[in-house]
Amino acid sequence: MQRLVLFHCAAVAVLASALISAPSTARAAEVPAAGSAAPGFTLNSQEGTPVSLNDYRGKWVVLYFYPKDMTTGCTIEAHNFQRDLAEYDKRGAVILGVSVDSVDSHVQFCTKESLTFKLLSDTSHDVVTKYGSLSEGGKSIVALRNTFVIDPSGVVRQVFTKVSPNPHSEEVLAALDTLRSSGTK
Repeated sequence: MQRLVLFHCAAVAVLASALISAPSTARAAEVPAAGSAAPGFTLNSQEGTPVSLNDYRGKWVVLYFYPKDMTTGCTIEAHNFQRDLAEYDKRGAVILGVSVDSVDSHVQFCTKESLTFKLLSDTSHDVVTKYGSLSEGGKSIVALRNTFVIDPSGVVRQVFTKVSPNPHSEEVLAALDTLRSSGTK
């Protein structure tokens, strides 16, 4: 009996060691590179309706990840996208913002800040992870401030990481102009 208990303890220790050293499946994936297919997704918007990347085939998509509703940097970034919305429309582009905040939080943020583009709720962290935009440090889980410009056929054409909120909308508009003038779909 004593040998069986020792064997059981040793087996548990080996299993625990293997689990601790095994790579975590919750870790963020690599950031999708320019030229790669954009990972598909369906998330709920502030309107409570599902929004899929496939809904926007034939249009340019500016998919931006941001840390938290109603924080200073995120509000600045959202205001600048809202300010430039007519310019995005002229270029055949839509803005989709993604954070790990709830749909209710997005409703409050959009109402308070008069935002009219779609904010998508990724409370499961699935899409944030697929896009290599999950913050793994700190006290809370948030999205990293990254942006992906996706062409009308669903290919990532431009990647912005560690974005600065103030000039970012202008950077994205300039990238769209360059991509469109170079003949990229």
